[in-house]
Amino acid sequence: MKIIASVLSILSPVRFLVVAFTCAILLLSSAFPAFAIDSYQSDPTEATTQLLDIQRKTDEAAKEPPQGLRKVQKESNEGLNEVQGAADIDKQKRPENSQSATTVEENIKNVLEKVTGK
Repeated sequence: MKIIASVLSILSPVRFLVVAFTCAILLLSSAFPAFAIDSYQSDPTEATTQLLDIQRKTDEAAKEPPQGLRKVQKESNEGLNEVQGAADIDKQKRPENSQSATTVEENIKNVLEKVTGK
């Protein structure tokens, strides 16, 4: 019985250290998202011009009767789609600007080759 009592008395400070360490990790891990404040701060008026133009076109389209096929095709050919036009076309991924991208299948093959050594 004395052996069990001595082991339990030794574990008491260790238990305190484990609890203190766990609390410290929880405190620090919850504080790290606050560091994101220093990242890029966008201008509140940034991109509002494009959005307002898209909203204006949407409102006009909602007030008018359905458009004919030729008008829809004409406006669709000017950009990504009829409403958005060419807004942010350089930021979107398309076959024309992603020729060097690897497919999911290629990524899996590369990982399997690394794992198997072939």
